[in-house]
Amino acid sequence: MEIFIKDKGLIKQEEWEYLIGSIETSFDNLETNKERAKRKLKESIEIAIKKRTENTGKFGVLFSGGVDSTFIAYMCKKLNLNFTCFTIGIENSQDIEYAKKIAEIYDFDLKYKTLSLDEFENILKDTVKILKSSEIVWASVGSVENAILKLAIENNVTTLLTGLGTEELFAGYQRHDEALMKNGTDNFDFEALHKECWNGLKNMWHRDLLRVYKITKHLGIDIRTPFLDLDMIKTAMNVHPMFKLDKNDKKIILREIAEDMGLDKEFAYRKKKAAQYGSNFVKGIDKLAKKHGFNTKKEYLQRLLS
Repeated sequence: MEIFIKDKGLIKQEEWEYLIGSIETSFDNLETNKERAKRKLKESIEIAIKKRTENTGKFGVLFSGGVDSTFIAYMCKKLNLNFTCFTIGIENSQDIEYAKKIAEIYDFDLKYKTLSLDEFENILKDTVKILKSSEIVWASVGSVENAILKLAIENNVTTLLTGLGTEELFAGYQRHDEALMKNGTDNFDFEALHKECWNGLKNMWHRDLLRVYKITKHLGIDIRTPFLDLDMIKTAMNVHPMFKLDKNDKKIILREIAEDMGLDKEFAYRKKKAAQYGSNFVKGIDKLAKKHGFNTKKEYLQRLLS
């Protein structure tokens, strides 16, 4: 079902890049009717979620309280599906704070866990060994994924939906800002932005897919990615990027769809930090590095790998 899985394993990098390249759209023929674009996107997302939850029974949602995971959970609730949201963090995690608030308002079944520093260190050590990497983004983001998936397993859930892919489809990263505004804030380059979204999708193999695959394979988890449905990618990447990004907001059209469906504007437009920051895991790595006498996070993580 997932386009990055082939013969029960991760698709090869060159095959992934070829697949994404084969559906790349020209900037000259993109959808510029906003309401039509929103309608098609909503339909595509709903179909992608239904495909991944049909005959599944109870499943989980990796839930951070950001627009991506909240949109998925909100859609699942409207479809009357049987799911549980899972959230992880350490002390003062913004993701846990928002997850609890959203779950209470919309009556989501939420399981969350605030890890102690010692519990976090065990997760971090395990993640570094699974990934065979001390790279800080992989170690921190991978630890978020590892910890949430273990929480799901503790609750007898082994199939989970994730919002992976939304940042590339809807221009959610800083590099999308840079592509759009490379000629200055008053001279947007939407064609460059469109190209950067495609480049990001092609580069997802080594940036995201390999990490996720290693962790899910190790844990025996079935991860499903509605936003990386092939038809979903085609629909999203046929939308003109002027509906995705401006000076103030990222992933605009996705936020508008969520709000149109009834999600409160506070949650649809939450300025969410990346997973490793919203969970406070990067701060946790800082604390552990200092605790063990290392000058930098990099030195500490390299020691874990040795």
